[in-house]
Formats: sequence, structure tokens, C-alpha cells
Amino acid sequence: MTEFSVVVPTYRRPDTLFRVLDGLGAQTSPPDFEVVVVDDGSGDGTAERLLAYRAPYPLRCFSQENSGPARARNRGVEEARAPIVLFLGDDTVPEPQLLAVHGRAHAERPGRSVAVLGYTTWPGGRSVSPFLHHINEYGLQFGYALISDTESVPFNFFYTSNISLPRRLLVDAGLFDTTFPHAAWEDIEIAYRLTKEGMKILYRPEAVARHYHDITFRSFRRRQEKSGEAAAIFFERHPELGEFLGVPQALTFENGYGTREKIRAWWASLAQRWDLPGVRRALDRVLRDDYLRGLSRGLAERGWSATGRSSNVPVPGSKPRTTGVWPR
Repeated sequence: MTEFSVVVPTYRRPDTLFRVLDGLGAQTSPPDFEVVVVDDGSGDGTAERLLAYRAPYPLRCFSQENSGPARARNRGVEEARAPIVLFLGDDTVPEPQLLAVHGRAHAERPGRSVAVLGYTTWPGGRSVSPFLHHINEYGLQFGYALISDTESVPFNFFYTSNISLPRRLLVDAGLFDTTFPHAAWEDIEIAYRLTKEGMKILYRPEAVARHYHDITFRSFRRRQEKSGEAAAIFFERHPELGEFLGVPQALTFENGYGTREKIRAWWASLAQRWDLPGVRRALDRVLRDDYLRGLSRGLAERGWSATGRSSNVPVPGSKPRTTGVWPR
């Protein structure tokens, strides 16, 4: 019986996608698994290359019009035949033990509502700058160094680059919300709904995937603004998370590009090469402001201001944030 369906949504990353598929073919003592690839309208020859690919495991491939990662994952879940779904990115290449670690974690808790989070890091041998290390470990892209209890991980660490859970949980929750336009927050939003229904998230750092994705300070700043825009949708779905998402700060955010901001951004950019005094603090501030800029814009587009919404919906009060990491 097939135990795992590995779901890989893909969009215009054929070279890294086939690294992922090759990595799945090199697994050591894995549970029985199939792989479901959903091509999200790449239009670049990905679908044709998938047809020609010969995998040493059951592989099924589907194509759809470009609709975003949430809809692609939903299609993968709908097509999955196994009771447990493992999500990988089309740029997160699994190490040989990844499936075995996920399999053991679920076997230890049969029938339980648990998700198993693996560790996504940079390729071995790559020179990892202070910037790349910081965004991977401290809550800007991922936040693995912030996980204090591997047996009880907060919902905002639900990263679909390397996570597995029972398929029935996803189906019962209504799958991913497809109104999110970017690959930001749609995974955390479904995790919030699932944990409210009692799902627990475990962390197993031995399940390693390598992230083959070129990220620069400039490109990540653009990503932060898009993440902020998507957070406005999250807030509309779950207004009780206003403080967690940074809504009060975004509603009073002053969009400044003065000399001080330019100097701070320049200093933060040096983290791409050196770990200088104060550079990570500057990095956090710049990326936080980018996120708030996007969130402020997204809220304004939906009629929110510092005094509330045009429909007189009150802004959530400012309470201390006890969990959660933003910007993301």
C-alpha cells in the first residue's frame, strides 16, 4: 500500500524540479510512496520534459492554467492516493533520509492529527552569507532557530517546502485558500485553521531538503512587500490575528525613503558579504519596513485606515505578541 503522496507544485523551474525528482529516486529505506507533480501553467517545456522523465517510483503529472501555488497544491492533494501527503517545493531537493524520517514520525503516532516539519536549508558546499543564514533561521523566510519545542511547533512554522500530514486533514479543512496571489501566507493560513481543530506540528530536523534558489537582498525586499500584501488577505480571513500580522503597525506606518532609511538599507545590504556590528539589526528593520509597506498598501486597498474600516469594523487592539514571527 502506498503510504505517502509527495506533492510537488511547479512553475518555470524545470532544472531544479528534476533535481527534486532525482532526489526522491535516491531515498534510503523510504516508506512506499508516489509522486504527484502539478505544473502550474509553466509554458516552458516543463510538461514535455515530465512526459519523457523515467522515475524509479510511481509518478503522475498534471497540468493546469497558471493559478498560483495554492491551487496547484490543492490539485495535488485531490489527485493523491496515499493517506499522508508530503509537500516539497520544486526547488527543495530532498536528502536521502528525508522520506524515512517523515515515515517514522507518522508511524510513531498512527491515526493522530500531526504534521511533521522537516528542515530546509541551503545546498551543501554553497557559501552561505550572513544574510542567507539569517533569513533561513530567524523568521524572515523560515525560522528554524526559533523553534524551542520540537514536539509542539506553532502554526506559523508550517512550511510547504518540507512538511507532511494526513490527507484527510487537508480535505476536511477545505484545502488551501486560493485567493492568495503569491506564495506567501497561504500555507500559514491553512495551518492556523488546522491547529484550531487540534492538529499538532512536530519538528524533525533530520528530514533535510536543500533549497536551490538564488535570493539576493534586493529580490528578498520585493518578496517582503508581496508578503505584506498577502497578509492583508490573511487579516480579512482572521481579524483576531491582527497583532500577530502587524496590522496596528501597518496602519500607522510612515512610508519614508529619507537619508536615514537609505543608509540603513545600505548597511543591511552588507550582510550579503559580512557579519558586521549591527548589520543584522539593520536587516531586520529594513525587511520589517518592507513587509509593513506592503501590508499598509494591502489594507488601504481593502478600505482600512488607522481609525478602522469604512464598514466601521474596529481595528484589533494592540496586545503583546507571544508567538508568531513576522515579517515572513
